[in-house]
Formats: sequence, structure tokens, C-alpha cells
Amino acid sequence: MVEHLSVVMPVYNERYLVQEAVRRVLAIRDPLISRVDLIIVDDGSTDGTRPLLRELAAQNPERITYIEHERNYGKGAAVRTGIARAQGSVTVIQDADLEYNPQDLARLMVPFVESGADAVYGSRFLTSDYRRVLYYRHRIGNWLLTICSNLLTDLDLTDMETCYKAIRTELLQSIPIRSNDFRLEVEMTFKLAKRGARIFEVPISYAGRTYEEGKKIGFTDAVLAVQSMIRWWLIDDMYRPRDPSEAADLFRVPKFSAWIADTVRPYVGGRVLEIGAGIGDLMRKIVPRDLYTASDVNPHHLQYLRNLAENKPYVTTRRIDLVSQEDFLGIAGQYDTVICLNQLQRAADDVQALRNIRTALQPEGRAILLVPQECGFTGEWDATSDTRRRYTRETLRETIAAAGLEVERMAEFDRMTVPALWFNARVLKRSHLSRVQLKAVDLLTGIFRRLDRVLPWRAASLLVVARSPQNRGVRGDDAPRSPSPARKRPGDPPAGEAGGATDGTTTPAAA
Repeated sequence: MVEHLSVVMPVYNERYLVQEAVRRVLAIRDPLISRVDLIIVDDGSTDGTRPLLRELAAQNPERITYIEHERNYGKGAAVRTGIARAQGSVTVIQDADLEYNPQDLARLMVPFVESGADAVYGSRFLTSDYRRVLYYRHRIGNWLLTICSNLLTDLDLTDMETCYKAIRTELLQSIPIRSNDFRLEVEMTFKLAKRGARIFEVPISYAGRTYEEGKKIGFTDAVLAVQSMIRWWLIDDMYRPRDPSEAADLFRVPKFSAWIADTVRPYVGGRVLEIGAGIGDLMRKIVPRDLYTASDVNPHHLQYLRNLAENKPYVTTRRIDLVSQEDFLGIAGQYDTVICLNQLQRAADDVQALRNIRTALQPEGRAILLVPQECGFTGEWDATSDTRRRYTRETLRETIAAAGLEVERMAEFDRMTVPALWFNARVLKRSHLSRVQLKAVDLLTGIFRRLDRVLPWRAASLLVVARSPQNRGVRGDDAPRSPSPARKRPGDPPAGEAGGATDGTTTPAAA
């Protein structure tokens, strides 16, 4: 396996060095790199750099994508512009000042090829062939910033501020970049950490410049970096606006996602198929299992899931459209559990979708379903999330029965977010939760998950555990009984700690 590499080069007033920097990037040759594309973003240069870049782009039209900003917006803004145009499987940032040697880019590809990395940092402080000896206080400043970053992200980096950050393009393009200046380095690191990315470091050479030679970063940038750390530690802003096929925003709130996993885990067996796995938020909390198949229809998600499956021999990935009978032909009767959270309401034919799920189940197999409950104030919310229908207990039970499945458990879940959903839909006329609201949900989840059953209003969602019809003595939520025990896996909590009811009456669903 080799990687197609996109190199994003932000440029501002580098007329004396930029031609050599471009030449070195275009000269990269390595067996691990199939192709190198260079995306140059001139960020409002005024020293004569721009004519040089135009000439270089004209000489290499097949390999250089050249973009100009009308004025200087900052490194982060230029990088953001370049990332949007990247087409390689991996994207890396390359400054135009020759402090970083493009020959080292081949080293950064090794963890992608051999270990399924999501991101690789080139560290100036690991053992390397050489580095230029410069400012000690500057080195101490970088070290202190890295220590602060590591404390807040729980990563063990040696060089957070490195320019050389190579990241899988589909992952990088899914992360919103808000910083317009050197705070970009902090923002990317914190968001990669919150996304659970597999990050590696490799040693690189470094030939830093003096301030007399044009070095642009200073003490003020260090202060801004600390401010940025606090900001991105507090704010969960990890995903760009998404297409309707992706999981709901709440699934991306760490504590809320853990609540979902704790709720469904007691019903999950050893051989699991997840429909609409997205980027594996639930899977990471459910594995290991004897077999876990993570499926999706989004090709970017599938590639992300394949990377996540590296070194997990029990995890497989597969493209499965919930309503396509053909997609289920090769997996009939292979699973004791099918998990389908927040997908059924989007299916053009929900009965056929459930019939497909039934074919994948073994005798006595369970389907764990999560759907939005009818609440009467959806407004634009459902339109933007591609929700075709909401369910009541009665309509959901009828749909499940029409597909040949029988309800074992049905429960309401997630009353805590209903006030926020109502306020957004009715008052703000907004179809999504803001980042501040999502952070509040994350902070309050620990409290509200204990109060969820006693809050006096209808919950946002319904969760059903349904069985294939071969089982005996199936009973619904009106006559509850303890579920037959799923095979225990390492780290599974006792059933009473599953984030829901502990008295055996109902088990809360995931929302």
C-alpha cells in the first residue's frame, strides 16, 4: 500500500526561499508515495512572492494547485483554504521557509502504511540525523507548550507545535478549522485528540531560522497558544457540518455517547453487526467481541472504519444500505446482535429495512433499535437530518411486527435534551444544537442519566430490543423480564450499571 500525498503550502512573503521549497517538494520520490500534489496558498504576499508563485504554477499545472488570498489572513486561514482542495489520501502541511526538509515526508508515511495511522507528527525533538542549534529559550517554550497540551489532551507528544502534521485527508476535511493564525497547531492537536485519532510521531531533521532570517513566531504566539488550549479543551467543536446520513450530533458528545453504549451493552452478544457505524463512536465502546462488523454507506466513513480496524482482527467493515436486500445476501444468519441506532427513521421503507435486519440474525438473535419519538415540535429539525418519520410506541410495535420480529423490550430514553430541542425548534427556529448546548449536554449527562426515568415529560427517543421470531416466551415492555444474559466481555458492567433502570422494569434506550 502506498499513499497519494497532498502537500498544503501556506506562503507569506517568502520570495527568497519559496522557489527552492517548491522544487524540493516536487522532487520527492519514495516507494511509499504514489503521487505528490502541491497546493500553494499565497496569503497576501507583498514582497514579490506572488509573481514567482504564478510562474511556478504555470510551469507545473498538473502538480500544483495555486490559490491567492487578496490580503493576509494568517497561516490558519491559508491552511484551511488548502485543505479544502486536497485530494490525496494523506495531507501534510509544509511551510515555505525551508526549516522543514521535504525529504522527511517519506518518513511520515511509514505509520500510515504499516500501522493504520490517522495522523503522524514529525517531531523535532526525537532523535534525528541533525538539527540546527538555535534559541534555548525558544526550545523551552515549545517544550512547555507541549507539556500543557499533553496534560489537557492526555496525549504523549514530544512536539505539539511541529509544522509537519500529516493527517488522513477524509479525517482532516471533517474537522472544522477556526484559527487564522499559528493557533492552528493547538486546535488541530486538541480536535484530533477528542476525535480519538491514532497519532504517531517520527523524528525529523530541523533547520530553524533566526529572527534576522525571517522567523515569524514569537512570545505573543505562545500566549495565544495557551489561550487556544483552554478554549479547545472546553469547547467540543470536532466536526464540520455533516450530511444527513451521519449520526446525530448527540452521538458525538463523549459522555452522552458513553451513556448510549452503557445502555445497549447488556443486550449485545458476541457476534455484532452495526448498521450506520459512522466513525465508530459506539464500536470503540463495545469491542472487543468475537466478531464486530461495522457498516456504513458513506465511503469516507468506511475508510475511517477500516483504519480503526487495524490490529483488531475481530473487526470487519462492510458497505450495507439498510434497505438493500442485496447488501444482506452474504451475511444471512451470521450475527446474534444487530445494532441500528438512529437509522430506521431515514429508511424509505422501514418494514423492509427491518426484514433485512432479521435475515442477518441467528435464531434467538436480537435487533437493538433506536428511533426518534413523536414529540410534536420537530419543525426544521427532521428535514435537515433526513428524518422521514417519528414513532409512537404503537406505530413502532406495529412496524416491528410487520417485519416478523417481536418486541422484547421497549423504553423511552433521553428526556434531558427535550427542553433544549423544544427551545431550538420553537423559539430559535434552529435545526441543530449549538456547540455551547452540546458542551452543556456533555457536562450534565452524568446527572441527568440518573434522573432520566423520573422527569415528567416524554423522552426524545425510543429504544427497542426485538428478537427474531424463533424465540419462545417473548414479552413486551408491559410484562418485563430480565434479558437472557449476553456473553460477558472484558470491561462490561453489571446489568444494573447499564445507565438505565436497575429494578428490572424497563431498560432505557439510547437516543
